[in-house]
Amino acid sequence: MELTFYWYPKCSTCRNAKKWLDENGVGYKEVHIVENPPSRSTLEDLYKHSGLELKKFFNTSGQRYRDLGLKDKMKDMSDSELLDILASDGMLIKRPFTTDGKKVTLGFKEEDFKQSWT
Repeated sequence: MELTFYWYPKCSTCRNAKKWLDENGVGYKEVHIVENPPSRSTLEDLYKHSGLELKKFFNTSGQRYRDLGLKDKMKDMSDSELLDILASDGMLIKRPFTTDGKKVTLGFKEEDFKQSWT
């Protein structure tokens, strides 16, 4: 199983996740989330398969999220509008964003990675 690992190299959580994947021999394709963010259709497909709430896909601690005032706006927006915004800027996406095309992990928790990717 090869994963797609969307990450931001300056992010310490992303670096920790990458280190875990390497140490556990998990194959992955590395993608810089800002330079090559997942497309809207990819995000929509993975969101639908993930079983996760769409708001979990957002980097709620990020500056762009705060600048756009999304905390207050999200509750009044449709999934379609949220996906459009999410796809517009890789810095809005919770990272690292790891997927095998069906399953998704957002962020890095070692236990989640063990369950999902080994």
